[in-house]
Amino acid sequence: MMEREDSGQKLYTRMRIWEFPDKYVIEPTDGSSRSSLAVSRIDGSMKLIDEIPECSTLRVPKILTIFGVVGMLRLLAGSYLLIITERESVGSYLGHPIFKISSMKVLSCDYSLNNTPAEQKKTEMEFSGLLNVAEKTSGLFFSYDTNLTLSAQRLNDLGDESRLLPLWRQAEPRFLWNNYMLEVLIDNKLDPYLLPVVQGSFHYFQAAIGKDIIDITLIARRCTRRNGTRMWRRGADPDGYVANFVESEQIMQFNGYTASFVQVRGSIPLLWEQIVDLTYKPKYELLKLEEAPRVLERHFLDLRKKYGAVLAVDLVNTHGGEGRLCEKFGSTMQDVDSDDVRYLHFDFHHICGHIHFDRLSILYEQISDFIETNGYLLLNNQKGEKMKEQLGVVRTNCIDCLDRTNVTQSMIGRNMLEYQLRRLGVFGAEETISSHPNLDKSFKILWANHGDDISVQYSGTPALKGDFVRFGHRTVEGILKDGWNALMRYYLNNFRDGTKQDAIDLLQGHFIVSVNRDMAPSSQNQGLESIASFPVALGLVLTGFLFATMSLSQGRYDFRHFFFSLMWASISVGIAAFVRANGRLFCNRPRLHKPRC
Repeated sequence: MMEREDSGQKLYTRMRIWEFPDKYVIEPTDGSSRSSLAVSRIDGSMKLIDEIPECSTLRVPKILTIFGVVGMLRLLAGSYLLIITERESVGSYLGHPIFKISSMKVLSCDYSLNNTPAEQKKTEMEFSGLLNVAEKTSGLFFSYDTNLTLSAQRLNDLGDESRLLPLWRQAEPRFLWNNYMLEVLIDNKLDPYLLPVVQGSFHYFQAAIGKDIIDITLIARRCTRRNGTRMWRRGADPDGYVANFVESEQIMQFNGYTASFVQVRGSIPLLWEQIVDLTYKPKYELLKLEEAPRVLERHFLDLRKKYGAVLAVDLVNTHGGEGRLCEKFGSTMQDVDSDDVRYLHFDFHHICGHIHFDRLSILYEQISDFIETNGYLLLNNQKGEKMKEQLGVVRTNCIDCLDRTNVTQSMIGRNMLEYQLRRLGVFGAEETISSHPNLDKSFKILWANHGDDISVQYSGTPALKGDFVRFGHRTVEGILKDGWNALMRYYLNNFRDGTKQDAIDLLQGHFIVSVNRDMAPSSQNQGLESIASFPVALGLVLTGFLFATMSLSQGRYDFRHFFFSLMWASISVGIAAFVRANGRLFCNRPRLHKPRC
């Protein structure tokens, strides 16, 4: 029932790219007797050709094996082709092989730049430089045979006509990472080259329970509607799409049965931000409060259409800046609460502290009725029968939707797996995952890796509190790692993520490059912002203190040295105070798509 029918044109699984002086030629080498694709290096135009051009004896073309075309981006004057140069087999999804992109390469089709004005050429080079960041994008997965953007339940519900469509046309657009980059290939009707790519996570393991073997797979699908980095993408946009929205699907396969359970996470669906300013925890700022009910309603309307009933579990603190967000979220939800939308606040830090995560059982008691009522997908593959379906979803959030959220989702996933195994008769009434050490260990590692992948994509570091998910308790090593990762997040958020955000906005089409658009990357840095440099400021402060210390060491012999010591110290303190007061100017800010300020 889950098998994909032949759509007529299979995706090419292996290709050879020829680099000629005026064009790239992509030749299928997987046994397909299809035409090759020629891409002009002058203007990026595409056409199918029957034969590879003859090689010049003066210049032998470079040849490279590739495993897929991710898409093409058009900038001011040039076009840029993204290809997969290395892949890694990571398992199977409902019987179909899944691959992870290990390496991507950007091929430039920008020879037309030779005839463009110098200013436009400079701007093009700044834009194309962002594609170097894009090459390092983590957590990209694909399949040549099945639609990885759809959960098992949505795949199962596809009609016969939909199953005959090419994979890209079956795909859920919000989870299609290269949606924007495929547009040029779609316009050229190049279905065999249109490879859907998902950003997220994919892990699986097999475990033995007595004589029974079960397969557990955990998939994350990251939404592209409000994609970005931790500090530069917070809250919701006016259409109700939220930052760090991720669909997590836990699949269990056993003895001809397939069970699937979906959870989602996403930022608090209000208009709010937290702009970096060199402080460790920048202030939370609620924006356009009058818009909150409309934005919240749009968000939950979208969730209800896609998943059915929704239980929103809010894990944020009730005090400080988080408290203001929590209060606004809770009060606004009163207008949205209905039979199929519930809101529940659980103060994770107050109840669980930093080590007593076993107290999450208190939360599960409050939500177990919703989970059992709305269930999970259960298929009998041998009979082609759908025995149960999931009618609702638990939506979990904290501030980042990373650390507290992952601990909570892993707890819910654990309870659901036990529930499914009891239903199938694998577990007895009182039997738990903890009763089977190998299964318990593998399950913990599965969710810990899942949380790390999602965290790296949003914050730049593995998840905090991962030691509890991985080992079932907090460890000294885990606490030390959390401290290091917290410092790394501070560094990345303040000094790296602005450029990364620009690259994401360019790839996802959130910023469209146009000749008529006055949005050259450098044009937004004006006045003080154009010269503000944190490394220079830090160097001046340290130099000032160095001179102050040297002068002070001579101060007892010469009043003049004491005066110079005081002067240098004052200069250092003055520069430090100025940087502190204008912290936002000294951070690495996005330059393409400005945050709401």
